[in-house]
Amino acid sequence: MSGASPTPRRRRRTTAALAVGLAGALALSLPAAQAVAGGPGKGKPEKPAKPGPTVELQVLALNDFHGALEPPTGSGGLATREHDHGEHETIEAGGVEYLATALREAREGHDRSVTVAAGDMVGATPLLSALFNDEPTIEALNLLEMDVVGVGNHEFDSGWEELIRLQEGGCHPVDGCYDEGREFEGADFPFLAANVVHEDTGVPILPPYTVRNMKGAKVGFIGVTLEGTADIVTRAGIEGLEFLDEAETINRYTRELKRKGVNAVIALIHEGGHAPSPAYNHDCDAGGGLSGPIVEIAENTHPAVDVLITGHTHRPYVCTIPDPAGNDRLVTSAQSNGVLFTELTMEYDRKHKDIVRASVEGTNRVVHRERERASDLTALLDYWRDLAGAVAGRPIGWIAEDITQDRNIPESPLGNLIADAQLAHAREVDPRAAIALMNPGGIRTDLVYAASGDEGDGVVTYGEGFAVQPFSNYVVLLDLTGEQLVRVLREQVSGPNLTANKILQPSEGFSYTLDLTREGAERIVADSVTVDGEPVDPSATYRVAVNSFLAGGGDGFPTLAEGTDVVYGGLDLDALIDHLGATSSPENPLTAPAADRITVIR
Repeated sequence: MSGASPTPRRRRRTTAALAVGLAGALALSLPAAQAVAGGPGKGKPEKPAKPGPTVELQVLALNDFHGALEPPTGSGGLATREHDHGEHETIEAGGVEYLATALREAREGHDRSVTVAAGDMVGATPLLSALFNDEPTIEALNLLEMDVVGVGNHEFDSGWEELIRLQEGGCHPVDGCYDEGREFEGADFPFLAANVVHEDTGVPILPPYTVRNMKGAKVGFIGVTLEGTADIVTRAGIEGLEFLDEAETINRYTRELKRKGVNAVIALIHEGGHAPSPAYNHDCDAGGGLSGPIVEIAENTHPAVDVLITGHTHRPYVCTIPDPAGNDRLVTSAQSNGVLFTELTMEYDRKHKDIVRASVEGTNRVVHRERERASDLTALLDYWRDLAGAVAGRPIGWIAEDITQDRNIPESPLGNLIADAQLAHAREVDPRAAIALMNPGGIRTDLVYAASGDEGDGVVTYGEGFAVQPFSNYVVLLDLTGEQLVRVLREQVSGPNLTANKILQPSEGFSYTLDLTREGAERIVADSVTVDGEPVDPSATYRVAVNSFLAGGGDGFPTLAEGTDVVYGGLDLDALIDHLGATSSPENPLTAPAADRITVIR
């Protein structure tokens, strides 16, 4: 299949770290552990202790890497810089070869350094990683000298047992090993899952925390994913699991670490917020501060936690939020796809075995592509590219311009294209299909006109199509009444989606009005909803196509799970490939659909 494969540099296995974490996990079943599950500190605030001699620590942090081994294209590969007078500059960034060099340069001169991540390192990955069940990404993270990773929701895309395999190694149970004589060895670093527990025992599926000893400076890291993970991943992969409250879980293990003499604690939280600017260097605190779910989590997380490293929202920020004792605490995020990393520096008080809160500083660093590529990462990528062969470069369509997705607007050209593709596929399965709806979170990047390789401008390759829709969801047909259909639309802007952007992308012929001057469910103007120009009849039945994730009620759409006469079609990616083949050619490339199916009142 290929020549000799590069051997990723193996570091000492993390058995000791895993043992520390699992000891804490098993303690969940003990009465003593039950007794410490209260809120953050109580009673009179402690007087600040007189600082002792200190040493400097460095923490390099990533989040939402999503297996972006090759330089990401489109909006997913851009970092935004803010200049002194408010102008914004976009910078092409990312790519694991450049990231490795950047991290190695950042570590120079720091003899107490640790590299960590706050979830979604795998899952929703481009072809080069996903084709091999994300083994290439784990091997790349090993070469990056990753030390600790908290789980995110996408670590569960292929089920929790597959996550355990990525930790421990071994050939894939279905696909086997990908090259003769080369078995996947797993992650050199521990995945942490403090708030992901078995429903029957309450024990975490992976260690809740680990302690890093950096030349006498002991720091505990606790990893949690968002409590709502069950709502945004395929249910079959998390059967029997429960996702607990983030702050309560962190508080529990912070107290456990303190009982063990570990006073310095950093939380890796796969939940985040929204800064007032998209610029990675924006002064967050001067510009209005963070909004979003991480604010409440931070306000309820134990004052003994020194830093919150976050993710999930794909936004860059370095902000402060007061802890429950009223003291400012740093909350950071490094955007996504490895275009940035956060460098944190802090002083560690050797006498009190704690981080000096006032010393903590954070900066988001751009992974510029002008720097030298790391040769060991290049060799690793070349190995996996060789195995991927001609699959990624196969043409599947032709476009005349960029066709983009943007989660910050209600409707995007790429979202509409995918909905049209799924409706066309659904009508081949059942001619009664009238509507297709696509969740924006399932669209991972743009279709870019410029060539990514030697295929030529305007050519859409299989690899590019896969990067747009990497989840291998099925197109599912189901019946909804008109009343249920309107209820689905209202779930876009109410309940768990009240403050989120979960506007479903509509197929051609389906339209309605979104009135942003109203609040909650009332933002959907019920009498504006039409199918092929006709008002929706609340008592009529409509055949609707969605992907299998949405059909299970994912992304906060429980009404879709009430659909009847459910029929499974083919894969969503195959639907897109077929649609591009039917609607485009080298002579007649496809133009971007107009984003005019939802009328927005602001």
